[in-house]
This record gives sequence, structure tokens and C-alpha cells, in this order.
Amino acid sequence: MRKEKRIAIFEGEEIRRYWDEAEEKWWFSVVDAIGVLTGSVKPRVYWHAMKTRVKSEDGVELSTICRQLKMINFPDIEC
Repeated sequence: MRKEKRIAIFEGEEIRRYWDEAEEKWWFSVVDAIGVLTGSVKPRVYWHAMKTRVKSEDGVELSTICRQLKMINFPDIEC
């Protein structure tokens, strides 16, 4: 696996990801994945609404209380 690749391609769409050397695992952008899987034109809004709905219906937090973490975009990397 080439760990220097920062963009994953799924069904022709880009999903940002980051390789954590210390933990030896990939971290993927949830918003990018939701956009690809749902076809939503506003995946960030979709994710926020889904977190709110799940919390109110099931009492489960899908993420931490922080609103959003920024993920670096790597436009110059060839996939």
C-alpha cells in the first residue's frame, strides 16, 4: 500500500484520507464519504442532520462534541 496517497477514489469520487504513521491506520473524511455514498450536494449538512437525528432518536453521539475538524486538501497529489 502506498501511504503517500492522500486521496482515495470510490465510484469515481474523491475521499480525502490521512495515514497516521504512529497508529498505522488511515483516517477518512466522513463528509467526503457521506457525499459519495448518499449523492448529497451538501454532505456536511446531511452529516449534521444525521448526527442530530440519531442523538434525538437513540441517544447516541456519532461524534465528539466538537463541530468539525479540518482535513487538509491535497489537490496536487496524483491518485
